[in-house]
Amino acid sequence: MDWLSNPWPWYVGGPLIGLLVPLLLWIGNRTFGVSSSLRHVCAATCPGRSEYLNYDWKGKGLWNLFFVAGITLGGFIAATALANPHAFQLSEATRGDLAELGITNFDSIAPTGLFSWEGLASIPGFTILVIGGFLVGFGARWANGCTSGHAIMGIANFQLSSLIAVVGFFIGGLGATYFLLPLILA
Repeated sequence: MDWLSNPWPWYVGGPLIGLLVPLLLWIGNRTFGVSSSLRHVCAATCPGRSEYLNYDWKGKGLWNLFFVAGITLGGFIAATALANPHAFQLSEATRGDLAELGITNFDSIAPTGLFSWEGLASIPGFTILVIGGFLVGFGARWANGCTSGHAIMGIANFQLSSLIAVVGFFIGGLGATYFLLPLILA
């Protein structure tokens, strides 16, 4: 069972994700992603409230809801029963870069100074968690999909809009990393 609790190398995870595309195309589904599941949940719980939610969510999105439930259950199992026995490791260069931004606690993958109830009460924590979370959700809806949907399935379907979205995600990520994050944490 050690193979389950240790990190998998890129050359295993990458091809598994890549094989998902032909599988989805084979079963007749041309979409993949997590952000669309919110629309399916709203259509299931509030049917007829708007034209946008008035569609056959069972036929179109039931598999997606099971997928998101599986991600949630899998994450819980991975964090509890299959927890990595090794201490969290972060390169010295990354530690130095984060220390320059004021992040000094490296006990977990998410800095507790930002990602905690105490961090939420701070201006940087609120900005990153609440405002940033809203912008990510808004952007996923505006782009008609999230990073995984556009990058994995949209590009595989040769959709120009997905290629443009993925380029925008990368540019936005670089801008946030090198310009916004230092500004927020300053």
